[in-house]
Amino acid sequence: MTSPTDIEGGGRPAVIDGGPQPDTKTEAAKLEGRSPGQLMWMRFKRDRTGVLSAYVVGFFFLIAVLAPLISMLYGKSPYTVYADERPELFDSAGVPVQPNGGISSDFWFGLEPGNGYDVFTKLIYGIRTSLTISVVVTLATVLTGILLGVAAGYLGGKTDYWIGRVIDFLLAFPAQLFFIASMPVVVSLFVSPRDETPIYVRVLALILVQWFLGWMGLARILRGTSLALREREFIEAARVSGASPWRIIRKEILPNVVTPILVQATYMLPGFVTAEAGLSYLGVGIVEPTPDWGQMFAKASTELVQVNDITYMFFPGVSMIIFIVAFNLLGDSVRDAFDPKTAR
Repeated sequence: MTSPTDIEGGGRPAVIDGGPQPDTKTEAAKLEGRSPGQLMWMRFKRDRTGVLSAYVVGFFFLIAVLAPLISMLYGKSPYTVYADERPELFDSAGVPVQPNGGISSDFWFGLEPGNGYDVFTKLIYGIRTSLTISVVVTLATVLTGILLGVAAGYLGGKTDYWIGRVIDFLLAFPAQLFFIASMPVVVSLFVSPRDETPIYVRVLALILVQWFLGWMGLARILRGTSLALREREFIEAARVSGASPWRIIRKEILPNVVTPILVQATYMLPGFVTAEAGLSYLGVGIVEPTPDWGQMFAKASTELVQVNDITYMFFPGVSMIIFIVAFNLLGDSVRDAFDPKTAR
């Protein structure tokens, strides 16, 4: 009987009399290393809460992208005033005649008291409006935080001093009060107070106002991280080799600050969603007839809706809660995947 025998000294096994060859491919696969990104992805996939939250968040973004197609297949528009087109569906006060806000096979989520907008199409378009604004604000604040935070941390000196003072000054502003007070001012820069404000001006104003006070937290985090990184040996080696500051920032610093950027972005976006909804709720954001999450909450707070149709608040309220909770859980899962030592 033939069998492989081990060579003395721990070498590879020698095969005699035509015995089976060792599977070198399997050994190579076992010894194959994994990048930090692959390790993060493996840890994230094992987190069932994170995966489920990612599916929920992806579903909301899919709804936002496909809102026009869904509306076309559904056969209704969020701008149609059914109180005028089908008055038999409403009583003299503008309240749907059928129970539960007029929920039926024709109107899946019912009809809005007053103007009689279809709640289902208004909700999916409201999700589209809120997420579009919040995504743009998040991208703008992340880019600003990266640019100023990394520059302050790596360059130091006067650059760090002045950027730090600007951050300290802006952090002293009460954000919510500033949003409310500055929205009419920003809108008046584009449109005369005597003229009707176009919807694109309100959207632009919402983006500018939230961006103005939204980037400082990420900038401070990246500043601290960059301060620690610039003293590392590989950064010093890059300087000695003659690399320019821009090349060091782009090739050495930025790849090492991806983790805080992604984690903070997953926390910032739901915060901007609620801030945008709050401004619309208070009447300084998106207004009718443009669908918006916050504008639906404002409508639900009116006496006509509260007295006659308490189900109207159910659909926008539940959808907002699900989205915010899912996105926050996703942020926790992303943080744990990048840094498994953090405790929940």
